[in-house]
Amino acid sequence: MDRPVIGIIGNSNLINDEYPVHAVGHMNTHAVADVSQAIPMIIPSDPSVVTPAELMSVCDGFLFTGGRPNVHPEEYGETPTDAHGDFDRDRDGIALPLIRACVAAGQPIFGICRGFQEVNVAMGGTLYPEIRDLPGRDNHRMPPDGSLAEKFELRHEVTFSADGPFHRLLGVQTVMTNTLHGQGIKAPGPRIVVDGYADDGTPEAIYVADAPGFTLSVQWHPEWNADADPVSRPLFEAFGAACRDWAAGGLRKTG
Repeated sequence: MDRPVIGIIGNSNLINDEYPVHAVGHMNTHAVADVSQAIPMIIPSDPSVVTPAELMSVCDGFLFTGGRPNVHPEEYGETPTDAHGDFDRDRDGIALPLIRACVAAGQPIFGICRGFQEVNVAMGGTLYPEIRDLPGRDNHRMPPDGSLAEKFELRHEVTFSADGPFHRLLGVQTVMTNTLHGQGIKAPGPRIVVDGYADDGTPEAIYVADAPGFTLSVQWHPEWNADADPVSRPLFEAFGAACRDWAAGGLRKTG
């Protein structure tokens, strides 16, 4: 059986502070290829070279990855401050309309970290610029020091709604996850269902209500150790299955 094609939304970067590139982490491409059993295709974060409709015609699903730049607060009606960090307006210009179009069509999407936040913003939600500054919240940012394995170490629990889509998919209601984000959901979009929370109340797992296709998204990074981790693997497997169904002309709804 032919593998489906999964578009992976890239981030704009500069090599040596002068040469612009579109970049996607190796962990994302390997998770898509090895666990979702799909062909990974890097999508340039540049709305001047491709449209959402063109992308949807050549890909069967889309992975919205993490990235250091944040969604620009103007996208959810707020004024940028120093706390909002860096931005990638070209990625905003591709990711947000693409998410809305995929949700409407039922084409599978899977959001990770920034991608999780993009799904919320695309569907009318807002973000906090810095979770760790909120009363009672933990520091969810990536540890500044240590090896890559130490930075992606499992650090807190996430508890899902009983009999919700994440609980049904993973078979357990509470899991351990890594955490490498500064921002987080402030107000969920009108159709965003928060299906999992960290112990401090931070939203960690969402889906789009009444969407005809796969819309699961997570605030953590399941691409790390995706082939072996008991939480990551089922997520990428389910996403891949939804993309195969789309490629075959059907829909697999999760949520």
